[in-house]
Amino acid sequence: MKVLICSSREAAIDRAAGMVADYVAAHPRAVLGLATGGTMLPLYQRLVDRHGKGHLSFAEVTTFNLDEYVGIAPEHPCSYHSYMRDALFSHIDIDEAHTHLPLGNADCVHQEARSYETRINTAGGISLQLLGIGQNGHIGFNEPTSSLGSRTRVKTLTETTRSANRRYFPADEDTPRYAITMGIGTILDAQNCLLLATGPEKAQAVADMIEGPLSAICPASALQLHPSTTVILDEASSANLRLTDYYHHVHPNGEETRFD
Repeated sequence: MKVLICSSREAAIDRAAGMVADYVAAHPRAVLGLATGGTMLPLYQRLVDRHGKGHLSFAEVTTFNLDEYVGIAPEHPCSYHSYMRDALFSHIDIDEAHTHLPLGNADCVHQEARSYETRINTAGGISLQLLGIGQNGHIGFNEPTSSLGSRTRVKTLTETTRSANRRYFPADEDTPRYAITMGIGTILDAQNCLLLATGPEKAQAVADMIEGPLSAICPASALQLHPSTTVILDEASSANLRLTDYYHHVHPNGEETRFD
């Protein structure tokens, strides 16, 4: 696991956006795994800016999002379909037919989950998976105690996760209790993983992920098993790490070395 600690939130977001952009430029037909949430919004805005300046094309890229709420139609303003359209897809040159999210209002969500896993495999698998991390250590909607070998399926959301997402829904609408999510095993199948975390509220989850034991209580700790994972942090989210001196020594200012 490569740990890059940047001097500020803005520097961490710039670093992550730059890595995604460089990857797409080098691999025009990349299959990207995409994440949602507040952490990703400024990252997507930076990608949109690069595209708008003519520096980045997504014309041949294929995408698969991590998850979608169960019972929410794609047209719902709080769906992740809407999130992705508003934050990224409608501002770039990607072919809409090459963008994929689980269908949360499918007649059979369990069959939809199995079908989604098949679609990922048919596309050749994910070449770069973008990730955030929840305060309880979840990646995707793989909540604590999720199987570290799990595949795409329906998960019950914790009250902590529902509370964190409450702000995105109208006051008179209940926050969804279930989601279709890529499994941890699905995520680990990606050729490369890139996780971005910022802010002091993520510090304990980040420490558990990087330096804690490999454990289902912190699903993100499964990334310790992945052969090519990069974690990009700001100072605040790295505050609980014990080996920060070493991470800074290996990658000063979050930069690459000649061995990377």
